[in-house]
Amino acid sequence: MLSVAVNHHIELYKSMGFKYKVQAYMLHSFAAFAESRAELFIQTDTVLEWAKSAPSIRQRYDRLLTVRRLACSLNAEDERHQVPPIDVFGHTPKRRRTCHIFTHDEIDRLLQTAAQLTSRRSIQPFTFRAVLSLIASTGLRVSEALKLQLSDVTEDGLLIRATKFQKSRLVPLHETARYGLEQYLSIRGRIKPITNAVFVSKRGTAIPYPTMNQTFLYLARSAALRPGPGLGGCRIQDLRHTFAVRSLEQCVGDRNSVARHMTALSTYLGHAHVSDTYWYLQATPKLLCDVAEAAEALHRGGPR
Repeated sequence: MLSVAVNHHIELYKSMGFKYKVQAYMLHSFAAFAESRAELFIQTDTVLEWAKSAPSIRQRYDRLLTVRRLACSLNAEDERHQVPPIDVFGHTPKRRRTCHIFTHDEIDRLLQTAAQLTSRRSIQPFTFRAVLSLIASTGLRVSEALKLQLSDVTEDGLLIRATKFQKSRLVPLHETARYGLEQYLSIRGRIKPITNAVFVSKRGTAIPYPTMNQTFLYLARSAALRPGPGLGGCRIQDLRHTFAVRSLEQCVGDRNSVARHMTALSTYLGHAHVSDTYWYLQATPKLLCDVAEAAEALHRGGPR
């Protein structure tokens, strides 16, 4: 069965150190689609029909490329697996996506919309408001927030255990962030969850990443922050970018002060290198104004 071949393929990539989460999700989706047609081998027409069901050209290309890699691997052992052409949807090179830097008003609208989810008797509105608030106020990765355990909430901050770069770190919390988290934990304790995860669903279980992402998209569209399905717009990861940019905006001083700030910010965000933190930065009117003032001072012979 294709699902067996898919599982072996995923295990191979993970054994080489790849997380392979998104790709695994796509491959399982394709295998289910093909097996619903009673197909035992990869067929080009089936791959293309499945890929075309994605809402955007970028996603169609990614689907095709992911399954094509699997097909190439299987075809080397059994030629009955067909390898689809790579240029069906055109060549779509990787480009840096423009991140959305949220304003304070936009974040407020997002949180207010989250607070209106379903019934107030459900923990769902409290959970999604709390997790989005925490990501926005700390710059945590989404996966880091969802993997938090009750024992990770300490008096000194949040203990983030071996994540993207296999590094653990302690993330101090502002008093307002701590207060909000404590309020949520108080509400959480009333439903007696079946997991030790900090953020739980209405069933008392940990929240899967796809569910978190889909809920964010729904909230962003409901808050008029993002257009309909298949169209570009803000992502939940942009809350982390926003944290990094707003943090830099608050840094005043000379070049040495900025350098120290960047080093601290890189550590706080859990980056292996400070250059990784530069990737999160976007130009904003405030930052451009600071750059212009520094350039003017340099031109006049002032401090560098």
